[in-house]
Amino acid sequence: MPADTTSQQIETMFSRLRRKKAAYAIPAPGTLAAKLASVVETASSESTIIDAPTLALFATASVEMWHRSVHSFLVSASLTKASPLWASVSGYYSSHYSIRAFAHLLGYFQLQSRRKILQVEVNCGQYICHIHRKQGGDREHKFYWKAVKNHARFAADPFFTKNEEGQPRSDGGHRSKANYIDHINQFPMFETLDEVYLKARVEKIAGVELSDAPIPTSDSYPDTDNVQLIAYHRMVKFRKFVDEALGNTNQFWKTHRKPKWCPHFLDFQIVEPIYTGIYKEHLS
Repeated sequence: MPADTTSQQIETMFSRLRRKKAAYAIPAPGTLAAKLASVVETASSESTIIDAPTLALFATASVEMWHRSVHSFLVSASLTKASPLWASVSGYYSSHYSIRAFAHLLGYFQLQSRRKILQVEVNCGQYICHIHRKQGGDREHKFYWKAVKNHARFAADPFFTKNEEGQPRSDGGHRSKANYIDHINQFPMFETLDEVYLKARVEKIAGVELSDAPIPTSDSYPDTDNVQLIAYHRMVKFRKFVDEALGNTNQFWKTHRKPKWCPHFLDFQIVEPIYTGIYKEHLS
């Protein structure tokens, strides 16, 4: 379960969306960034008060980011045979979007246009926004992962890492190899997308019983199995986390927790991991 204070903050963040019609709930692209840019411009100190509509934008941004994770996972699973390269890259981005969705849920947003990092918290009925200068090491693919991993709810969860480069088992190291190393040269005969295959692939991933968090290994590129396994579990963990915080009372979340464009066989079920600390390959 989310920690009590975190659960209460999430509930407050979503409160304006409790009865809002889903068709009007997702704002236009860039709405949160534009709003936070105006907050930064008018703030007289490193902490300022924001209003309830601005707080709610963190909720809608979080859910929309999670939708990107779900969509990217489906793309990755579909391309498993057709393109190891894009199955691996889109699988990584499914994980990244889940992590960023968690970060927005916890009140974090990196405002690139102003080189600021903002963190909101609900305190004594006020919505306080803390504004920090973006440092050189606060790149998006490190900052959001670190923000989530540093939270008490996720610090001990092996499915959440700080996305370090240069480690044998590392989301960041695997992504760098997939995106930037020369002469990857693994291109099978291309096969068109197949719904039957996608259904079977999703069911196989959902049915794997894990003994450890399957962090991908750059030396095993494209390591598609582990990229997809870890992405799927992070995606499901976000859904469960929000479910636990909101229960069955929020109309916005009840609508968006299963996007209309999802295939019917994606039911967000997993076999709960049994942690042994022993790493092994999981899919054949």
